[in-house]
Amino acid sequence: MASPYSPPHAPHRTKQPSLSQLRAFAAVAEHLHFRDAAAAIGMSQPALSGAVSALEEALGVQLLERTTRKVLLSPAGERLAVRARTVLDAVAELMEEAEAARAPFTGALRLGVIPTVAPYLLPTVLRLVHRRYPELDLQVHEEQTSSLLEGLAAGRLDLLLLAVPLGVPGVTEVPLFDEDFVLVAPAGHPLAGRDDIPREALKELRLLLLDEGHCLRDQALDICREAGRADGAEVTTTAAGLATLVQLVAGGLGVTLLPRTAVTVETARNTALGTGRFAEPAPSRRIALAMRTGAARQAEFEELARALRGAMEELPVRVVGGGS
Repeated sequence: MASPYSPPHAPHRTKQPSLSQLRAFAAVAEHLHFRDAAAAIGMSQPALSGAVSALEEALGVQLLERTTRKVLLSPAGERLAVRARTVLDAVAELMEEAEAARAPFTGALRLGVIPTVAPYLLPTVLRLVHRRYPELDLQVHEEQTSSLLEGLAAGRLDLLLLAVPLGVPGVTEVPLFDEDFVLVAPAGHPLAGRDDIPREALKELRLLLLDEGHCLRDQALDICREAGRADGAEVTTTAAGLATLVQLVAGGLGVTLLPRTAVTVETARNTALGTGRFAEPAPSRRIALAMRTGAARQAEFEELARALRGAMEELPVRVVGGGS
């Protein structure tokens, strides 16, 4: 079958590449498949093929090596694919900045939230947004911290709600509040009902944790190390979510640590569970919003943070800074 593409002609410097041509080429460079690339950007395959050919003619270089079975980037294509993506990202940032300047708190806001925050804080966040920012199209994505940071860096997400510090270059953290950890144990456990548990008690307890990848697991392990628990202390049972973790505790398999915002939701209706508070200063975590440093909507996000602090004063947390 004859290829629908013609080799690029000699360079013509009379025409500038269009954004649609760059977008088509960037999609092909990413997928190395015309059908998949066309589907990814919502363009017909013939239109995409024509756009790439037109870009080759405008630039005067061959960007792709086409065979009947696959598509490869030429050496020039590999270099220019990076440039094309840079141009497209810059245009996207320009449009984002223009939209933010034109009408704050309108359009889409893609918010990433970690699983140990989402069920307990989202009701407060959603009420605030619906009441105060009715024109804002809030889109929520629940993912683990590493995935959220990748999404933020790639532009897939605009703002994150998660535990800090992150220590990631290019990410600005805006603190919201601190919350204590609570010990959850089987009902009748010697530590259940106490409000003066020493951290050192964690050295000998059979601690149940979330799976690898959850920041709450790492925080719990850090607390245990501070309490003097050996790094090699065995963890034989883990869970994918806090609800399962609490059920394991109710079944007598051990104890766990919950952030205080999660305690009522996860334990209130289970008579097989008891809770205990740590002596001051209790182990805690900090929750913050995180954005790309220098984001076009930074002022908007900081205003949202002030509003959230005010809304979260009703929760069992210590707000960082003042409300709005």
